Amino acid sequence: MKVLIIGANGQLGWELIRTCPDHIDFVASDFPKIDLCDSVTINKWVNKVCPDYIINAAAYTDVDKAEKDKTKAWQINHSGVENLALKVKEAKSKLIHISTDFVFNGEQSKPYTPDDQPCPESVYGKSKLEGELAVKKILKQKTLIIRTAWLYSSHGNNFVKNMINLMKGHKNINVIDEQIGTPTWAYGLANAVWASLEKKLTGTLHYTDAGVASWYDFAVAIQEEGISSGILDRANPIHPVPTSEFPTPAKRPMYSVLDKQSMWQSAGITPKHWRANLRSMLKELV
Repeated sequence: MKVLIIGANGQLGWELIRTCPDHIDFVASDFPKIDLCDSVTINKWVNKVCPDYIINAAAYTDVDKAEKDKTKAWQINHSGVENLALKVKEAKSKLIHISTDFVFNGEQSKPYTPDDQPCPESVYGKSKLEGELAVKKILKQKTLIIRTAWLYSSHGNNFVKNMINLMKGHKNINVIDEQIGTPTWAYGLANAVWASLEKKLTGTLHYTDAGVASWYDFAVAIQEEGISSGILDRANPIHPVPTSEFPTPAKRPMYSVLDKQSMWQSAGITPKHWRANLRSMLKELV
């Protein structure tokens, strides 16, 4: 089986490469060699690789910058994904497309299922939803959309590594405690993607680690596990603060816990709590 991974330099792309099963022949690429906004490069790579599957882990992910850079965000997350889906259909391949919890507005008080009605409030969320809709319209049953949230890895920039850097240099740290979700180790998500491919799953599914946390809870856990692993040598005060303390251009979902039961069951995944996965990721940093 041949697989083309798009977005190889990102957190998930990097994890997909190192977790790829031995029996799968993969080719990985990223911008500028393959540009979702350029159908020519998409055609070139798909024709060259002739993949059975394409995994799209590429996206415009700067949530706040997207509020001003709307055109670029829309080009990558909607138009680019539409271009890719058209080529996938032409090549008679299959697509696994990664999406986000930001397609929901966060006003619900129970975990969002894949069938819940999306209602994004940010440019990022709206552009990602339009990408989903384009994929569904063009490929119908030959695609799998996986929504995830709060992604981090030992590779790239993310909340965990940013917090560790702050904890090494600041005495007092303020972290929002009103926004609720679930941290997701990209390594676990990558394994879930490969499991879904092996099972030939289609439709829309959700994946994060197990459990629930606020950003404040996540930060406290990062410090405790960081000290335990030896990355940090002391504990700094971490203060819970409301969202209003950190105003941002883009509105974040206040509650973005995703219901993962259908994916865990259909892909045969044994869920791990987010804190256990955080501990494993920090060992890599050590």
